[in-house]
Amino acid sequence: MKIAIASDHAAVDLKAELAQWLRDEGHEVDDLGPATADRVDYPDYGYKLATVIASGAAERGIALCGSGIGISIAVNRNPACRCALVGEPLSAALAREHNDANVIAMGARLTGIDMAKACVAAFLTTDFGGGRHGPRVDKLSNPAL
Repeated sequence: MKIAIASDHAAVDLKAELAQWLRDEGHEVDDLGPATADRVDYPDYGYKLATVIASGAAERGIALCGSGIGISIAVNRNPACRCALVGEPLSAALAREHNDANVIAMGARLTGIDMAKACVAAFLTTDFGGGRHGPRVDKLSNPAL
């Protein structure tokens, strides 16, 4: 699977660890930056990630910042993105199953590497449930429905 990943300076180490782990697992990873822990603004990287997901250049995305909140808000500004802030595997799985999330966000100051890997694994292996959830997900991108 092709996965795009982006962070701010607070999560650059977690991003690097997750990107390498994903590559080791056989995924193609597009690391959208930043490359260093120099201060950056999370909206810039959230918007960059959202653009990649919306274009179809990556199937799924992982957004990281200190809390995960700010970058998830930035990603969700793009109507083609459904970014869920997660902190454990069940929320990551439900984000896929019920909301067809195509991006998850996590906070590097709140989530350790093992928990982050468990969340990503659940996110990547859970399918969208469809059914009654389909029309609801459609409304997320088109409120007029």
